Amino acid sequence: MGKNTTAMTKHIFVTGGVVSSLGKGLTSASIGMLLEHRGLSVRMQKLDPYINVDPGTMSPYQHGEVYVLDDGSETDLDLGHYERFTNSPLTRDSNYTTGQIYQSVINKERRGEFLGKTVQVIPHITNEIKSVIAKLAEPGVNVVITEIGGTAGDIESQPFLEAIRQFALDVGKENCLYIHLTLVPYLKAASELKTKPTQHSVGQLRGIGIQPDVLICRTERSLSQDDRQKIALFCNVPLRAVIEEKDKDFSIYEVPFSLVENGLDQLIVDQLKLHADPLDIDDWHELMRRLRNPEHEISIAVVGKYAEHRDAYKSIYEAIDHAGIANRTQIRIQPIQSEQIEQEGAQRLLAGYDGILVPGGFGERGIEGKVQAIEYARVRGIPFLGICLGMQCAVIEFARNVVGLAGAHSSEFDKNTPHPVICLLDEQKSVVDKGGTMRLGAQTAKLTAGTHAHECYGRDTITERHRHRYEFNNVYRQQFEANGLVIAGTNIDGSLVEVVELADHPWFVAVQFHPEFKSKPTLAQPLFAGFVEAAVVRHM
Repeated sequence: MGKNTTAMTKHIFVTGGVVSSLGKGLTSASIGMLLEHRGLSVRMQKLDPYINVDPGTMSPYQHGEVYVLDDGSETDLDLGHYERFTNSPLTRDSNYTTGQIYQSVINKERRGEFLGKTVQVIPHITNEIKSVIAKLAEPGVNVVITEIGGTAGDIESQPFLEAIRQFALDVGKENCLYIHLTLVPYLKAASELKTKPTQHSVGQLRGIGIQPDVLICRTERSLSQDDRQKIALFCNVPLRAVIEEKDKDFSIYEVPFSLVENGLDQLIVDQLKLHADPLDIDDWHELMRRLRNPEHEISIAVVGKYAEHRDAYKSIYEAIDHAGIANRTQIRIQPIQSEQIEQEGAQRLLAGYDGILVPGGFGERGIEGKVQAIEYARVRGIPFLGICLGMQCAVIEFARNVVGLAGAHSSEFDKNTPHPVICLLDEQKSVVDKGGTMRLGAQTAKLTAGTHAHECYGRDTITERHRHRYEFNNVYRQQFEANGLVIAGTNIDGSLVEVVELADHPWFVAVQFHPEFKSKPTLAQPLFAGFVEAAVVRHM
């Protein structure tokens, strides 16, 4: 391998300018993937400027999905990109917010660690930020990639930008690389690309002492040589370091190829003096071949309360796509509001789909629409996958319509239900705080032989990530099993139901965990792959 495990860890800082949502997370993940494919050991990190302690209590409408790690950390959705693109092990040290940074500094002050000094942004807050960056620079790690959330010029981003400016002084500029992602908009009225926003964005960084080494320019039109030269001249970077990242209409998994075509991986290797292998991305070429040459085409309905907000179910949609790649299948995903089903009926909105998926979520809104969608899939033999709240809704539907338990519900939504088939976990009954207190992270489950779940995974025990407070009520387990519900998986001691299936259905699987968090484009998650395979069989 090309990596040198004795050399000092190098640091890449990825910042953004002009506007938010440019794709810093995807770009950072793509850089990580390319460096790993050159034999280097990479660690990934996201520093978020908002004051919330973590994303766990934030609305999906504002922040998108909460991505959960094995260690139970509730993190930014960009960490999903990191895991899908790279093999970098992610932990709670991979995502910090302003809230966490300030909380840590205040706790130190309360313990008397600053010996009566006035606690200030510089040096105390910036020192704390630098310390969390340095945590990832362990022996054997060649490169740490740290993405700074927000955009240059944001008032809340300033302590982070100041910290990464100082960091280069601490470890040596030769060990740091600043990559700035910016927008080069196309103005139709003038029929030309405009470089001035990029110049202003870089000016903001240079004003606080950061000179970008590489500019990655997001654009919907190709940059001309003149555009590149102008950007290089006014932003004080070599022409070679002006990288075009044109919008991708086909797939986000094209992004790494665009960066390679522009020579970014070699530029990074050269500038940081990394001892790396030649680039080998044959596995990603195979991925793109499968994407471009599907053998089947199916449609999947995703029925949820946040259906109109794609980022709220980001990992769900990606996992479906990965299953499509594995099955050489093009998938048309149709988000459907569960409240719409309540108003217009399942028959009108779900007819014609080859598979139905009900994802997780919180709150009572849209629950009855999910229950109706699940009944539609059960009665008509349509392949179904329920996740977290989706499993709980499947249990509620089965209780009401098969077992005959009128008024069955979750005690989360109806405290007075006569049949609380879903109830609060015992460990949650004394919990008061909302943030970081659910059943979180990797949990081991044992699967029942002969079930779809066991067939998909091909093993007796699995480890998947959880994020929930409520669970299947064991009081009703015997009644459910007597009516055809199969307990296909439990936790190791058998006290918690993790997977349920239907014995007389082509493919009906619901799980309490979140399998979407462990899916990769080069290695589809087994349940999603099985679900899509069943949908293909139904379509044929």
